Amino acid sequence: MDINLVIIYFAKPTFQPETRNLKPETKNIHYKNTKINYTDTGKGTAVVLLHGFLENLGMWNNYIADFSKKNRVVCIDLLGHGGSECLGYIHSMEDQADMVHEVLLKLRIRKAIFVGHSMGGYVALAFAEHYPDMMKGLVLLNSTSKADSDERKANRDRAILAVKQNYTAFVRMAISNLFSEDNRELLKDQVEVVKLEALKTPLQGIIAALEGMKIRNDREVLLHFAPYPILLILGKKDGVLNYEDNIDQIEGSKATLIALPDGHMSHIENEAELKSILLTFFKKI
Repeated sequence: MDINLVIIYFAKPTFQPETRNLKPETKNIHYKNTKINYTDTGKGTAVVLLHGFLENLGMWNNYIADFSKKNRVVCIDLLGHGGSECLGYIHSMEDQADMVHEVLLKLRIRKAIFVGHSMGGYVALAFAEHYPDMMKGLVLLNSTSKADSDERKANRDRAILAVKQNYTAFVRMAISNLFSEDNRELLKDQVEVVKLEALKTPLQGIIAALEGMKIRNDREVLLHFAPYPILLILGKKDGVLNYEDNIDQIEGSKATLIALPDGHMSHIENEAELKSILLTFFKKI
């Protein structure tokens, strides 16, 4: 198996939001009569940070201060999440990518490095397919270029039924499952913060995202033929995207795989090392 692989193990980070958390001013545009929320911080090569399902642009607050020292950092609330409104019953990854494109046009950004966490990675891949000339680099964080299997599609249908029946229970359980089993207790304060943020996501936004992820296209070919650098970061204990099932997507490509030791929420579970990995990636571009 021909894969560029780096496995990194670090000590658990401590949670110190008072010294690391930066909340830049949020701004908004209207896209197809829908309000879109974003932040724009710093100068230099543009870096676009895209959050995952049940998250919002606030997931990047602990990273913006460091990233914006040498880069222009743009964070966007995806459709139906955070301060961005819902566009329809289904938010396809193409819908999300077109919205991101509109924000970048507004900001006069011609090229950018994209970092997408989970669903944000699916959006970044859709963007890369439709707007290839705007790509300088791509990081898939706890994400995959593969389309949903029949089993995962069925799971999304079950999730839609579950969230309709008991919104709060669904959201709280879904967030817990994103962390590795050990970290659910070790990082319980952070887990609770993420749950409270997730509970701000409207029901329509949750359903539209699930429907959109279910029908997304397979874009594995992009990892093999893209002319820009690509980094795939996966958690060894990710309960959402099984590590072993996803490492082969870059086999034979020039993309680099970095394995982190914990779950789906690497930006919290492995914050220090992830920050270092991303800063190094930005510097090389």
